[in-house]
Amino acid sequence: MLKTVLLSLAGLLVIAIAVTLILAAMKPGSFQVQRSIAINAPPERVYPLIADFRAWGAWSPWEKKDPALKRSFSGAEAGVGARYAWVGDKNVGEGSMEIVEAKAPGRVGLKLDFIKPFEAHNDVVFSLQPHGQGATPSTNVVWTMTGPVPFFAKIIHVFMNMDAMVGGDFEAGLAAMKATAERPV
Repeated sequence: MLKTVLLSLAGLLVIAIAVTLILAAMKPGSFQVQRSIAINAPPERVYPLIADFRAWGAWSPWEKKDPALKRSFSGAEAGVGARYAWVGDKNVGEGSMEIVEAKAPGRVGLKLDFIKPFEAHNDVVFSLQPHGQGATPSTNVVWTMTGPVPFFAKIIHVFMNMDAMVGGDFEAGLAAMKATAERPV
């Protein structure tokens, strides 16, 4: 009787693993997370908040997750060639970013490399689109992150949704960016 139960459990485990691997194989080879917000400020006011890593402390959602976060800045002060690296707790991990594209005041592209908790190499783009003119200029900011999904990550994606996992942080960051950009000068 015990032998039959153990064999049944082993069979169920094999089936569960097989189903997980099949579902993982069916996952796409890349991901995209994207959020946007309308900010009541011109692009020229929003752009410096993104193109200068030293300004990220005012709005980045990850800056507030670990009060003991260790940061280092290198390369250019802002724009192409600016680099930012961090080492933090399990909430923020370890990694670095480099600005690889800066077209003021409309676009900033980043190379984002995570070291911990998992290695990942992603691309990030901030697109700033002006709306309105005169006394009521505004900017639509679109924050997009894309990256490859290797097979091991696909297994994780069977159980976790990348958009749900990171999307809330993007929303919080954009809301803080809006509050920062809309503050009276």
